[in-house]
Amino acid sequence: MLNFRAVRNKEMPFHDLVADLTRDDLHDLTNEMIDTTLKLIEDCTDAYVYFEPHDPDAHDSFAARPEDVDLAWNLGHVIVHITASSEESAALAAELARGVAFHGRSRYETPWETMLTITSCRQRLEESRRMRLTSLDMWPDEPHLDNSYTPWPGAPKVNAIGQFVLGLMHDDSHIEQLAEIVRQAKAARL
Repeated sequence: MLNFRAVRNKEMPFHDLVADLTRDDLHDLTNEMIDTTLKLIEDCTDAYVYFEPHDPDAHDSFAARPEDVDLAWNLGHVIVHITASSEESAALAAELARGVAFHGRSRYETPWETMLTITSCRQRLEESRRMRLTSLDMWPDEPHLDNSYTPWPGAPKVNAIGQFVLGLMHDDSHIEQLAEIVRQAKAARL
């Protein structure tokens, strides 16, 4: 995996992380990320999906409903969130690669309340893998890597490769959260 921790800790600029990556690398990194996530949940049962973990730091300022702002996310919630974020990054990256100027977000998140089984979580991850990998096939043979924008104030400019990697970096930022949910569920002897 890429060294996202070094970027988060400001030991390496984001640009250096993505400087030598190719579309083939993004394909491999996507498979690695999905495989890592599937490995984390390989021993889980349906009870793990809706298990309510203890998370004293839970806070989602972007929550659609006020009652969800401080909600500790269950396994299903994290799965739909990470897949939606990476799919959005993949879709935006495909547009940037094709020379389309950034024109806003492109996001849909499966309602987390619909994730009731471990099979549905695995299916959502595999569906996301397919969607992300397919988005890479939308890139032209010579992508417009000079087409870039600043995704949020203070962020570095990103091109198609950087935009795609932002999705993977977001996935990575939830790996420890997923592992902790699984750990707590196992401790609860579900």
